[in-house]
Amino acid sequence: MKKPIYCISGLGADEKIFTNLHISGYELRYIPWIRPHKKESLHGYAKRMGEHIKEKSAVLLGVSFGGMMGIEIAKQIPLQKLILVSSIKSVNELPRWMKTAGKLKLDKIVPVSFHKYTEKIGNARLGVSTKEEKEMVRAYRKNADLVFVDWAITQILNWKNDWLPDNIFHIHGDRDKIFPVKKISSTCIIKDGTHMIIYNRAMEISELIGNELK
Repeated sequence: MKKPIYCISGLGADEKIFTNLHISGYELRYIPWIRPHKKESLHGYAKRMGEHIKEKSAVLLGVSFGGMMGIEIAKQIPLQKLILVSSIKSVNELPRWMKTAGKLKLDKIVPVSFHKYTEKIGNARLGVSTKEEKEMVRAYRKNADLVFVDWAITQILNWKNDWLPDNIFHIHGDRDKIFPVKKISSTCIIKDGTHMIIYNRAMEISELIGNELK
């Protein structure tokens, strides 16, 4: 029987981002984003997301904002391993412009643009290049729950975390334009990897995660 790896996607993605990921001996279980309650705290939201995890000492994989959420869940649920991909671990790794936007309450500045006129800029920052990737991201933007998106942007820009669990395994691309690698202290660096490495470098990511979990 395969062991589960619980997966949380980033703000601009859903479970399709994990399509190319295959880890021997494990099955991927996607935890879907849920609509936040009015004025819900990140702690309260993470508690509700964590209710999907049924096993003790589970493995949790978070991509981008999903990695930040993974850390918030780890504060409340003991995990065997927390795997971060294209994410950050603390406020120290948050890009300066995001910190400034948070302080100025410019919550409408989005690292992943949902506006059709700035789609090309958003795609460039994500590292989206192929037709398949563009269609996937476009579909998400079209169907995105704007209540969740607005809430999530506020949480990202104002994240103050400085707590780190001991069991983090962090994979990052050296060409990530959302969370630049120069501020990241990661376990593994993917050469020429963008913010989309979980999808377009999935074979390498799968191997790295598989070896870490052996």
